[in-house]
Amino acid sequence: MGTAPAPTNPYGGNSMVAPLRRVMICPPRRAGWSNQERARRWEELNFIQAPDAAAAQAEHDAMRRELEDAGVEILSLPESYSFSLDAVYCHDPSLMTEFGAVVLRMGKSARWAEPERHANFYKSQNIPILGQIEDPGTAEAGDMVWLDDHTLLAGRSYRTNQAGIDQLRSMLSFVDVDVIAAPLPHSAGPDSCLHLMSVMSMLNENTVLVDLPMLAVETVELLSDRHFGMIEIDPYERGTHACNVLALGNQRLLALEENAKTNAWLMQAGFDVRTFPGSALAIIGGGGPTCLTRPILRCL
Repeated sequence: MGTAPAPTNPYGGNSMVAPLRRVMICPPRRAGWSNQERARRWEELNFIQAPDAAAAQAEHDAMRRELEDAGVEILSLPESYSFSLDAVYCHDPSLMTEFGAVVLRMGKSARWAEPERHANFYKSQNIPILGQIEDPGTAEAGDMVWLDDHTLLAGRSYRTNQAGIDQLRSMLSFVDVDVIAAPLPHSAGPDSCLHLMSVMSMLNENTVLVDLPMLAVETVELLSDRHFGMIEIDPYERGTHACNVLALGNQRLLALEENAKTNAWLMQAGFDVRTFPGSALAIIGGGGPTCLTRPILRCL
């Protein structure tokens, strides 16, 4: 298992790429994947097939082993009767900052109960709540990418509306963070889950993994103006969420093993790519490694 100096703070990090020290997860068993009543609702959630709880848990355990091997402290979100299967994708209901957590408001109605569960968890961990997105705003953290510690890119999508972005911008302006809206395409429509992090993932301080045809011109120009290098995914791996990669820090990445070509290109670019299988856990519900993790602390 990897080792790291003990962090002095239990939360923080306006970053997608600083070394990941502490993370929150929600295993399938805690998200109710073994509950027959909840499992029967998979079509309502736009899953691509009925869930296999045992296979999903095995893949989640494999992801957990990779995180532990990288020296990451893991905290598990308590189970709740209000969770849908989507609760396993615990990245989305909240955003962590250097000043505490922002509790979001989900654009997917089946997930409306999750932000409160995140807020309760943070309070139990003595992590302050910086603010909360209120109706009519919606905002999901899958649409939020830290370009640097003072710049947050917020995807304008079917899950994150303009009111949510405006609230987030107002909230974070008090802690010297600039929120820039990034428009997203219609793609497969409102029922699909196209987040900003579906089409770009930060790999290190100056490199981004992109699904270039799915990015708006404004976003491509912004990345170019800020001199980010861009690595494109294999387009044939779009459907298996090749662009959804979790940076562990120090050139280490966590990716789905199904995306062999994109992963090989990342390794050729000098990254240490660790993988786990995700067909029963991540791909089934439109997610990837970032979706399955809520970073709580990133620091050097």
